Amino acid sequence: MSMFCFQCQEAAKNEGCKTKGVCGKSADVAAAQDQLIYALRGLSLCTETAKSHGIEFKKSGPFVAEALFTTVTNVSFDAERTAAQTQQAITLRDEVTALIAAKAGDKAADCGHECTTWHGDLDSFDVQKAGVLATENEDVRSLRELLIYGMKGIAAYAHHAAVLGKEEESIYDFLVEGLASTTNELSVDEMVGLVLRAGEVAVTTMATLDAANTGAYGHPELTEVSLGVGQNPGILISGHDLKDLEELLEQTKGTGVDVYTHGEMLPAHYYPAFKKYDNLVGNYGGAWYEQKADFEAFGGPILMTTNCLVPVKDDTYLNRLYTTGVAAYPGAKHVADRPSGGAKDFGPIIAQAKGCAPPKQLEDGKIVGGFARNQVLALADKVVDAVKTGAIKKFVVMAGCDGRHRSRGYFSDVANELPQDAVILTAGCAKFRYNKLDLGDIGGIPRVLDAGQCNDSYSLAVIALKLKEVFGLEDINDLPIAFDVAWYEQKAVAVLLALLHLGFKGIRLGPTLPAFLSPTVANVLVENFGIKGTGEAAADVKEMMA
Repeated sequence: MSMFCFQCQEAAKNEGCKTKGVCGKSADVAAAQDQLIYALRGLSLCTETAKSHGIEFKKSGPFVAEALFTTVTNVSFDAERTAAQTQQAITLRDEVTALIAAKAGDKAADCGHECTTWHGDLDSFDVQKAGVLATENEDVRSLRELLIYGMKGIAAYAHHAAVLGKEEESIYDFLVEGLASTTNELSVDEMVGLVLRAGEVAVTTMATLDAANTGAYGHPELTEVSLGVGQNPGILISGHDLKDLEELLEQTKGTGVDVYTHGEMLPAHYYPAFKKYDNLVGNYGGAWYEQKADFEAFGGPILMTTNCLVPVKDDTYLNRLYTTGVAAYPGAKHVADRPSGGAKDFGPIIAQAKGCAPPKQLEDGKIVGGFARNQVLALADKVVDAVKTGAIKKFVVMAGCDGRHRSRGYFSDVANELPQDAVILTAGCAKFRYNKLDLGDIGGIPRVLDAGQCNDSYSLAVIALKLKEVFGLEDINDLPIAFDVAWYEQKAVAVLLALLHLGFKGIRLGPTLPAFLSPTVANVLVENFGIKGTGEAAADVKEMMA
């Protein structure tokens, strides 16, 4: 076994990838990321030790958040960049250790863990001794990894919020505390408690990001998005970072170069601030896993701002692929971070675009989205009347991630099987399984209400809480809402934990239950929260509508 990874839904045989990640991650990259997590655990342990000595070391939190984000599935495929982060973690660890030593008057401060002396030599790193499998007890390992993966999702959302100037120290404090906890022998109850706290922190983090996005760009509103193409050359932007899109649009104004969104960047069209840009033409292609065909057809340069990057198997578009921020891929050109108070320089991308032909048209027509909490609550009277009259019998939350498994056709089948009195609430790229289907409307209310990116699952939760209040219900599970959620990577884990914290039960999760859940831990989730796997579409729909 040259690696072991089971953090995403694509884990080989739903057990774990042992030689190469199904995502395309090599054993070297997997080892480098395991090494980084190991170093972050040591840094976090030292930071927590410093706190016990009355030392507040504030550098750890933001760094831990960004570093965790780079280990989310399909973010970075560059082992050298990851190794550089590991060295930075060790530098920070040594800095905080020196502070402890100075205060304690010791020549050296021992935080009680081998992370303090390990220097991160990739050649000597052993996946068996320091990776996921270093925790031999299956249930302890499961709870630790569930916590770490939830924190990876939290870190991603916290990083996005920080880019827009919104930070919460309590989020950073939890990430450090949570990682430090994985170096100690805790009781099962203590570990479960930390996992549940991760759900609470995930809610805080998504609310922080929501405030950052809406504060910068306004509240999403009902919007028709074009699926066609124009006559100008274009740049295709994918990922999740709205700040990158804003700066790209500013720099392409008046250049004769158009900008198109792809994948999880589609919801950018819903924000009022982006509607002023005539050079934001429309959305091109579908979900992240279709990007090879989409990127080849596009013909112009592609900018990957965060995760959802698929390895390039040949040179068809590698010379047109740019990464920025946490995203990284060997051979792709990387756009440097913005200087303090400045913007990123997208000049080279724009220059290359000018020499390219206009995009090849894949489809035409329009799709409708923008049903975040403000837009839906503006329709609250209409929605409540539809529920009271029986025109809407059920809301089905089909948020989450899309992916390559053929079994994900299940979610399209569910959308088609749902009766005409059911409305789909969605957020995340799972929507690409059904957002272009002609499912009609109910009294003018579209049967697919797209709130936005995966972090906008927060909006769906706020909508549900508001409906609970409107209908005067004591238990949120008394609402006519069913959950049929698709997952792929670690941000979906954070969203799931957030939903559990908010009290939602009976969530159906698919297309497979996570490989990192041991039978015992999975049973805890089943018994306490009613978590269940997906089954056959028609049978699941019948149960959801019952």
